[in-house]
Amino acid sequence: MKVLITGGAGFIGSHLAEAMLDRGAQVTVLDDLSTGRIENLRHVLDAPGFRFIHGSVESDSDVGAACAWADLIFHLAAAVGVDLVVRYPVRTIETNVHGTENVLRYAALHDARVLLASTSEVYGRSTAAAFRETDDLLIGRPTLYRWSYAASKALDEYLALAYHKEKRLRTIVVRLFNTVGPRQTGQYGMVLPRFVGQALRGEPLRVFGDGEQSRCFCHVGDTVRALLLLTERPGAEGEIFNIGSREAISINDLARKVIELVGSRSEIVHIPYEEAYEPGFEDMRRRMPDTSKLQALTGWRPEKSLDRIIVEVRDDLVSGAVHGTATA
Repeated sequence: MKVLITGGAGFIGSHLAEAMLDRGAQVTVLDDLSTGRIENLRHVLDAPGFRFIHGSVESDSDVGAACAWADLIFHLAAAVGVDLVVRYPVRTIETNVHGTENVLRYAALHDARVLLASTSEVYGRSTAAAFRETDDLLIGRPTLYRWSYAASKALDEYLALAYHKEKRLRTIVVRLFNTVGPRQTGQYGMVLPRFVGQALRGEPLRVFGDGEQSRCFCHVGDTVRALLLLTERPGAEGEIFNIGSREAISINDLARKVIELVGSRSEIVHIPYEEAYEPGFEDMRRRMPDTSKLQALTGWRPEKSLDRIIVEVRDDLVSGAVHGTATA
């Protein structure tokens, strides 16, 4: 199988590239390295069947050539992190929408299958105990740039499913819930590597808001396993699937757990949202997936606990510090 991974130098994409190579696939990664890192691919750069293209999903020539070669496309390239989204809303929207449009158009021309990575952010301000794929999307008002990411990814989903309906493109949409693990950077606001990096350095752990908002954290290995299972199931095409853990934890408790497992003496400080991001910033109080649809089709369940994830992130950052590659 010939597999194209857009955004494959990123955190999730690099783990996916390794998994596909282990399965005997030929793998091409297309990444502009704006947020991805070539260091993430150091384990596979010289592997037989691997190719890296330094290019953009917004480039017709880059995407056209890569899609013409591929049987299966994992479209992961997107704007990354709340910090980047709030600061650069135009870049966020253009990267997400134009890039996805390019990938779908050329995939349809060459009859390649596409798995589109979307996000739990599309559920917006919903207050459901657990989000289901059939729930309405309650995205906030456009004057708050924080919602530009959710709106653009929701449009990506509409576009992918429209291509499935009108062009018979074989597409799968997944909504990822806080995927974490080794190689993830805290540079763009990702909370877990940011906390672990601060704890390792003995700095205060900066909790935004009151810290009682809760999240579920899924190990990247579990997420990649779900992606692969879905591509093996014909019944997944034309559908949307949540992927994430159901082990919820408040951000305050996450900070305490990180301090304990890292063995740090760091303190916890609370920073108002308007100081961390922008005036009027809105956050989701709870974000838990209902994964029954994914489990019914594939049998998938997450395997790694949050404690194990934190230890792996700690060890990865310590190793990166030793080798000069840490970014949290």
